[in-house]
Amino acid sequence: MTWARKSLSDRLFDLVLYAAMIFTVVVTLYPFLNVLAISLNDSTDTVRGGIHIWPREFTLKNYETIFQYSGLMTGFRNSVIRTLAGTLIGVISASMVAYVLSREEFQARRLFSMLFALTMYFSGGLIPVYMLMRDLSLLNSFWVYLIPGLLSVWNVFIIRSYINGLPYALQESAKIDGANDFTIYWRVVLPLCQPVLATVALFIAVGQWNSWFDTYLYNSSNESLTTLQYELMKVLQSTQNNADAARNPNMAQNIAAVSPESIRMAITIVVTLPILLVYPFLQKYFVKGMTLGAVKS
Repeated sequence: MTWARKSLSDRLFDLVLYAAMIFTVVVTLYPFLNVLAISLNDSTDTVRGGIHIWPREFTLKNYETIFQYSGLMTGFRNSVIRTLAGTLIGVISASMVAYVLSREEFQARRLFSMLFALTMYFSGGLIPVYMLMRDLSLLNSFWVYLIPGLLSVWNVFIIRSYINGLPYALQESAKIDGANDFTIYWRVVLPLCQPVLATVALFIAVGQWNSWFDTYLYNSSNESLTTLQYELMKVLQSTQNNADAARNPNMAQNIAAVSPESIRMAITIVVTLPILLVYPFLQKYFVKGMTLGAVKS
């Protein structure tokens, strides 16, 4: 219906709806645009304040300071590898466990579901987990990025709920045609679970990409196993106390020319940009996967 043919009440409703949408867009975008503007603004000028969505004195000095760190490329490589590998094995392991828990003929599925759920409320704590990693010989190893996060119970329950919503007759038909359990899982269930798998993959990828505390705990003494987030955290700390500037004369001038706030904003853009580039490709699955996989028991 055109705008001229609408009644007064419909026009008022549309105006309120458009105003609410514009307000939501502004509230959502402004913080990110403000961070981007500060990261591209001269640090000395940023201290004066008043930067909103456009840099007052454009410069790339903040990003040059970040990317001059020698460990940044090593950290970027390790972060990419752990994100890809962690996401792949995380999705596969969670989907396999979810498929087993969804099978009605699995008599112990309620018991295992309850045991899995308990791990969501109780954990051993930081020190016992560290001792466990040490006893498993995972310290100073790349595997410490992958094995502890191999299975997420939250992801298992989301995928299981989605599988329970699929017609069970499909699995029975495949069984009658001679397919075994693995064939049913791989060729029938997984293709139908693309929305929820994409959603879970995004959860795992964001977690792996943003993780830095495990590097600090387990691999801080091994520079070849560092990650991007951990290196950027060190950049921020060195900017705040100028400790590295005194040890590295080549960076002293750059460190003095930037402020912690500018570096913090530049780091935020660097760590967020890869996820923002990936999200549009998964967005079409994201809403469907969340709504269909999360509302069932």
